[in-house]
This record gives sequence, structure tokens and C-alpha cells, in this order.
Amino acid sequence: MWNMTLGQRRQRFLTKGIRTSYRETDNALTEWKRTEGLAFLSEVSSVPLQQTLRHQHTAFQNFFAQRAQYPRFKSRMGRQSAHYTRSAFRMRDGLLTLAKNATPLKFVWSFNDIDVVELDPTMVVISRDPDGRWYATFAVDTDAPVSAEPTGRSIGVDLGLSDFLVTSDGERIANPRHLAVKARNIARYQRRMARCQRGSSNRRKAKAKVARAHRKVRNARQDFLHRSTTRLVRSADVIVIEDLNIRGMVRNRHLARAISDVSWGEFRRQLEYKCSRTGRALVVIDRWFPSSKLCSTCGHRLTQLSLSSRHWTCPSCRTRHDRDINAAKNILAAGQAVARGDSGDACGADVRRKGSPLPQSAAKQEARVVGEVK
Repeated sequence: MWNMTLGQRRQRFLTKGIRTSYRETDNALTEWKRTEGLAFLSEVSSVPLQQTLRHQHTAFQNFFAQRAQYPRFKSRMGRQSAHYTRSAFRMRDGLLTLAKNATPLKFVWSFNDIDVVELDPTMVVISRDPDGRWYATFAVDTDAPVSAEPTGRSIGVDLGLSDFLVTSDGERIANPRHLAVKARNIARYQRRMARCQRGSSNRRKAKAKVARAHRKVRNARQDFLHRSTTRLVRSADVIVIEDLNIRGMVRNRHLARAISDVSWGEFRRQLEYKCSRTGRALVVIDRWFPSSKLCSTCGHRLTQLSLSSRHWTCPSCRTRHDRDINAAKNILAAGQAVARGDSGDACGADVRRKGSPLPQSAAKQEARVVGEVK
């Protein structure tokens, strides 16, 4: 449904210059069901088909509003999903029955603290991963989350590659390097798949094995990020991080894999929504703030500091600094200045940058606060 509708949208726009509305795609679905070649579409519920059309319509709205890229065709080998709303399924006594299916769908419930019999879902998503695993996801209406108890603490977080993060309190969380640990096995599975004939059953099995290996890496990474972000949100009222230029960093071909594996962008996304739910404050300071070059004791600023220098001594007050802990302390100080309404030097003014030798204006580089303390 997605690929056929997308193909007709593109063809119509290229030949006639006319955009296609959701109502027109819905009418086209009705006509397709009456044809001999697509009569099989009537064998399933029309709800997941219409939901696919709605999702594509939303994707085009985001594209025209410049919030997303142009929608692409999907592969059958990728993740597949079908969305069933209330009118397309029945949930009784913990048994799920989908529309146009006589027997209930068997599934394994993953939440021991919630009784599946009392579940009243508003939507059910049936999905299949590339490795062949099937999932049933339930959407339910819940109450507003309760704000977390105040802790009276504020922490600054410095992200890195050797250590995943270092806090201003001196706590270090090592980088687990999930992809690097599994890279050898993944490479072996990919070599086996490359030796199989295209379209054969052996290649399909080998491809599923590669997908399973990537799934294990993905799940381990997500679990680590959720544990780390939840721990931070529970331990402090104010969390201060840097606005890293991840897109520019991954252009370095020597560090692109390591930066992608550490998932700084996903880390920040989880922090944002968890802080919003629990009433914490997340302060994001400008990426040009010289957190590593400033002395957290006296404020002296170095002119040069190489990446290989993990420790340095302040020439003004003679304090010996650990590079990462000192950066985390400076990030916290900059975030506290923003919380007081005095951004200070956190905007990154007069910071040397690659390209123009002149300092850039700080007018559009103020740090911002995501969420508020309640």
C-alpha cells in the first residue's frame, strides 16, 4: 500500500504538478480492491491499510513543512508494521482478536506488574523485525506523570568516547562500545551472506542471522541509554549538557563509527522527554563554550589544548585538572548561570572557530532550558 500510493503520488506530481490528498488515496484504495490483481486487499481489515495512507499523508505534510525528508519507498526486508485502531480489534479476558481473524492472536506478555486482563488498549501495532521476530504493541491512555521529588542537586555532564559521560561530581560511566564488541561476529555473518546466491533460501537465512546480530547490539545500546538517562534524571533537579554538533563530527571517517555507536543524539532525546515528564530541568549550553580550556577554580582560559592532553595544570592557580571532570564542572557553572538569567560566557562569544578568524556574534547562541522544575 505504501509503495503503490507513493508511486502514484510521484507520477501524478511529475506529470501534472498536482498534489494528492488523503481522500483521493482512500478512494483509490477502494478502486484497487475491485481489480483482479489487488482483490487480496479485501482479505485483511481496511483499518491498517487506511492507517498506512494516513501515515504517508502525514509524512508528506512534514516534508512540505520542511520538517522531514521526502518519503521513500520501503523494502519488504525491512521492518513491517500494521496499525489497528479500536474498531479493528477486540481485547477480552487478555485475548487479542484482530479484525477478519477468527482465532485470538497468541502473544507473550512482557510486563509482570500489569495485568493484561485489565488492559484497555486504544491501538494495537503488529510489527515484524528483519530478523523474523514479531511484536504486538499496545497503546493505552494513562494519567499524567507525577513530578519526581526534588533532590536539591545540579549536575553537569560531559560526553566523550573513552568514557561515555563524566559528571561534575566526578562520576564516570565507561563507554560499553556495543558495536565494537559484536563487530567481529557481524563481519563473519556478513561474509557468509555474501557467499550465498541471491534469492536463495540460504541467503535469506544468512540475512536473518545478520539482522539478529544487529538487533542484539541495538537492544543492548537502548538498554544502556535508558538506564543511564533514568539514573541522571532521578539523581538531580537540573542537568546541564552541551549542544554537540554530531552531524559534523561523524564526517570524520576515523571516528564516525565510534560516534554513531555511542548514540549521543539518542541520549539527549531520552533526557529531554524524561526531564519533561518528571519536572526536571535540562539546560543545553552552546557548543562553542570552551568547557575544556577553562579552569573551574580560577576561570583562567588556555589558548590551546590538544585532544591527547587528558590532564593539565592551570598556569594561574596551579590547580591540576582532569580534562573531563573540569569540563563537566564548567558545563554545570554555565548552566547555573543560565538558570539565574545570566548566561555569562555560555553563549560562546569570542570562541575561536574553524573558518573565519573573527569572533562570531553571540546573539543567537544563548543556552536554552528544556523543561522546568516544578
